[in-house]
Amino acid sequence: MTDPGADLLIRAGAVHTLVPGQVAQRALAVRGDRIAAVSADPHGLDHLVTGRTRVHDLPGSTVLPAFDDTHTHLVFAALGAHDVPVHRARTIPEFLDLIRQRAAVTPEGEWIRTTTNWQELNLAERRMPTAAELDTATDRHPVLVKRGGHNDVVNSHALRLAGITEDTPAPPGGTIGRSGDGRLDGRLIDNALHLVEHLVPAPDRARRIEGLRIASRDYAATGIGTVRDCAVTPEDYRVLLAAREAGALGTRVRALISALGLTSATQVEDLLDTMEEWRDGSDPYLSVWGVKFGLDGGLEAGATEEPYACDHSFSGMLIWEPDALVEAVEAVVRRGWRVGTHAYGDRAVRTLLDVYERVLERNPGLPAGTLVMEHGGLAGPEQRARAVALGIPVTIQQPLLHDTAEVEEGFWGPERVARLFPARGWIDLGAQVSAGSDFPVGQFGAMRSVYGMTTRQTVIGVKGPEHAITYDEALTLHTTQAARLTGESHLRGMLTPGRWADFTIWDQDPADCLGEALRDLHPTRTFVGGRPVAPTGAR
Repeated sequence: MTDPGADLLIRAGAVHTLVPGQVAQRALAVRGDRIAAVSADPHGLDHLVTGRTRVHDLPGSTVLPAFDDTHTHLVFAALGAHDVPVHRARTIPEFLDLIRQRAAVTPEGEWIRTTTNWQELNLAERRMPTAAELDTATDRHPVLVKRGGHNDVVNSHALRLAGITEDTPAPPGGTIGRSGDGRLDGRLIDNALHLVEHLVPAPDRARRIEGLRIASRDYAATGIGTVRDCAVTPEDYRVLLAAREAGALGTRVRALISALGLTSATQVEDLLDTMEEWRDGSDPYLSVWGVKFGLDGGLEAGATEEPYACDHSFSGMLIWEPDALVEAVEAVVRRGWRVGTHAYGDRAVRTLLDVYERVLERNPGLPAGTLVMEHGGLAGPEQRARAVALGIPVTIQQPLLHDTAEVEEGFWGPERVARLFPARGWIDLGAQVSAGSDFPVGQFGAMRSVYGMTTRQTVIGVKGPEHAITYDEALTLHTTQAARLTGESHLRGMLTPGRWADFTIWDQDPADCLGEALRDLHPTRTFVGGRPVAPTGAR
């Protein structure tokens, strides 16, 4: 930084650096991809203006660091850019008609996929479609309907291709759905997903890159500058590398390579062999954070200590035996990678902490933050204290609760749903906690998440108001604490000289917005590495 000039100068009503104790600044200068200087005087950096400097006078605007979404699925969003948009349907006939329209322009025998960001309770029938209903949309194409990351519904054509019959046993940690008369209904859950999904051809590489271009800019348009994608297959990562090479990534990406569906340490070792070529983390836009495991199911199969409200014989499902998971996690950390493990129900949280405690005892000296709990949905006071004592960071996803509260009450009852994602309790214990969306289960968006954490509002009203946190606390979970999770506190999270120029500009201070106005607030511009990557306007 020997050149004294700036490439960009912003004079604003307030520049919130998030440096503890620092008052709002009024000017921010960028040189290259870094912040060059900040000043409390709106004209305090005018000496950096040269012939090349772009100057923005925004006296009514507020500048904040760009946000992280610390648990999301950008790859799913990118695939959805070209999939059948069933999230727009409000009835099952509309849902089926969207698939029927796609079938009409798709060559016979080719797979048809749907978007994943929908909930059955948004349909008038308040249920998922069945294989038989999907057959009415097309019996000439295999159809894969995904809902989130834990559930598929497929038509009879897809079941036949996969060789799934009424005699097919469910794999360990998975469910093959059946109707009341015992017949297949097309539903596949958790470890049963692979029975069909391995048959689905990967979309054309160019099409996938374009999907990443669209999706990453959709994230940036809400104020998100970095995503931690928590289920990236090796092939997905190769596509991300190609997208990076093509200049198609509008956000930084920290990828968790997926071990979902694997059942042994031997399989995990094979995955780690594949990952060796991606150890170089020098690219500021794209790197591998670590490996993702899943210990229990999602909304319908999270492992709980007490039976489900809707079925007193069912307490969810653990996907790994604890001894086998210890061995698999050890294989990862001994190779120098980090681990993020999905644990949603309270039984899964307890089991995961048992696993992590054993790994820590058997592998002394692991760097802080090597083992992370993803979700920790129903973590109670005892387990939260255990996690803090063990030094286990946790990621929470308030948009998931906001969007799925009604679905979850049907499985767990209102008392447990109100206890989900207890941000207040985590923070008061001094936990290392950061926040995200878990898109496609929850809708991504910087202020959508802040709104949820500060109000505990959901689609069916406020749930667990005692777990609400303040606006300032919510900001840190997406900025300074998020950068800490990825090991990049020296590069991101605050607006100080030398850090990357990742910031957002808002036409009003979000701190002054109330209720749904905050939930739906988007920045006028998002910058990543000093470059504008998202235009004005809603997604």
